[in-house]
Amino acid sequence: MKPKLVEPISPLAQIEADLDALFRGGKPIRREFGNGNRLHIDRPLPFLCVHVGSHQDAAFHAVSANASYLIAADSDLAGEVARLVASRLRDHCGAFLLLDIGELAEDRFLTDDVPFLPPFEIALACGNTAAEKAALKRFRDAASAREAKYRTPRVDDLTATTRAESRLWDDPGDVACLTVRFAPIYRVPGSERVYPELRDLVVANMVDSALQAVSAFLKASSLEQPATHRSLGRRAYIDAVVRADRALDTVASTFDFLLAVTPINAEPAWREFEAGAFDRMPILLYRPLELEVADQKRKLYSVSLDHLEDTLLTRLLSEKQQELDLQLSMLAARETPRFVELGRALYGSVEPSLAARARAILERLPQGVSGTRQKGLGADAVAAAARDMIAGYRAAYPDFDASVEIRGDLPAGLLVSRNRLLVSRDTNLPPERLTALLSHEIGVHLLTYFNGAAQGLSIFCSGLAGYEGMQEGLAVLAEYLVGGMTAARLRLIAARVIACQAMLDGAAFEEAFRILCKDLDDREAFNVALRVYRGGGLAKDAIYLRGLLQILDHLRNGGSLTPFWIGKISAAHFGAIQELNARGLLRAPRLEPAFLSSDAARPRLRKAMAGIDPIDMVET
Repeated sequence: MKPKLVEPISPLAQIEADLDALFRGGKPIRREFGNGNRLHIDRPLPFLCVHVGSHQDAAFHAVSANASYLIAADSDLAGEVARLVASRLRDHCGAFLLLDIGELAEDRFLTDDVPFLPPFEIALACGNTAAEKAALKRFRDAASAREAKYRTPRVDDLTATTRAESRLWDDPGDVACLTVRFAPIYRVPGSERVYPELRDLVVANMVDSALQAVSAFLKASSLEQPATHRSLGRRAYIDAVVRADRALDTVASTFDFLLAVTPINAEPAWREFEAGAFDRMPILLYRPLELEVADQKRKLYSVSLDHLEDTLLTRLLSEKQQELDLQLSMLAARETPRFVELGRALYGSVEPSLAARARAILERLPQGVSGTRQKGLGADAVAAAARDMIAGYRAAYPDFDASVEIRGDLPAGLLVSRNRLLVSRDTNLPPERLTALLSHEIGVHLLTYFNGAAQGLSIFCSGLAGYEGMQEGLAVLAEYLVGGMTAARLRLIAARVIACQAMLDGAAFEEAFRILCKDLDDREAFNVALRVYRGGGLAKDAIYLRGLLQILDHLRNGGSLTPFWIGKISAAHFGAIQELNARGLLRAPRLEPAFLSSDAARPRLRKAMAGIDPIDMVET
């Protein structure tokens, strides 16, 4: 008996079934059907972006960055699929816009004899309905408002200026359509090479303008507009994004940067420095590195970010990749002169305005308040209180799986490492500072770690690039909100800025120590100098005051604290977080800090929102 041949299912029949599953159960469509053809629809949406042709051009990347797109090598197949999708989704959504996006054959405004960078060409065409014309106008306005590396768009009519350019179809029938063609300004003239940064700018412009056009189309079609056009973007991470995120986190988890650059002999170093009459920097000892830096760098850059289909996530992961590279370079340069300059690249210099604010704090707060060294709470008492606070958070959110460790290889104080709170055996904490310090470490650093872990990507718990400044600003604000901001503490934060400035200006350890002794007692001055000169010179400690000033400005300008609890983010990424939230890619924070709901914190937060100076935060 001969086996029965099974007729292959046609692409259109497959897509029909996919659309049924999309409408019935919300199952996203990710259909590959040979020769590079792909249909991606992550939820029912009233538009489809289409690209026919090369997979190497910017138009391909602009189209595939959307939540609803079709990539096709053949225009006939593209037309059939687009008509099918348009018909089904128009019935489902009430209206539907097809965006045919491609590139012009050449960048005709750029010639050898132009004395400066000319405009670049964008050509548009649409149907005759009012909704299509509204979409074209919004696209025109949006695209015209953005330059691409000193070249501004000039938007013209496609049929009038580029009659020879091919379109998906000359007669789309009853399908509403907006055709977009733009000049390939990202290509190096006369070669196959590209300008990557310029390509990314063009892609971002096309994506944003297309979503704005869809929003205008919906309004003109008398349908509900989204709260923001960005909410029409992707609401699901494709596998490539998840794999890249996990791969970067695997590299990040092989080392703890701060532990690796923190001396393990702080107490002996103090005794050595004191015995030598404070004239020579003591010998500092560090943990042996548990990784091969070159090997981790190879793994880091083996993580491909080329096919993530999401310009925003690509940028966030690329920035994290570069930050990890810089941290690894610093570990390799530990205890060498290069460490300082690499640290300057990571944390920045001390800007004159920041140094002036630090000096004003030291001058205006009373002298001598930081000079007392009384017996305080030891490591065991602090650790017990920390476990109690963690238990409270765990009761509200069982995945708050933090641990507390008492360590003999840390300078006095506390340190968070991923999901661990490390308490130095040499801790001697004034009782009135206990709640403030635990709110700093647990209520901010650990809380944002676990909230970030719930977001679906590891980057939100390990931290977006440059997150530390805002984290420390929030943590210092937490100290104020619980009534624990003392003059001594604020003076210490200001002194760290002065020490960082001296170190970056080339001062030796002992010279910086003498500068600090004008405002701190000998032991406090040593502790600050130790933090700043660890590893060979670390500029990190300037971020506490800088971050605090940023968060106070944010509150004074009407900003909310809520977005900062979703994970470890920086001030520079606030807009990115807003977009991801609008797209439905972020969850609300699983927890908010317990101190925010206290009766004591509310009036202080209102005061901060009205506008205060750091000095106004001091109450004791």
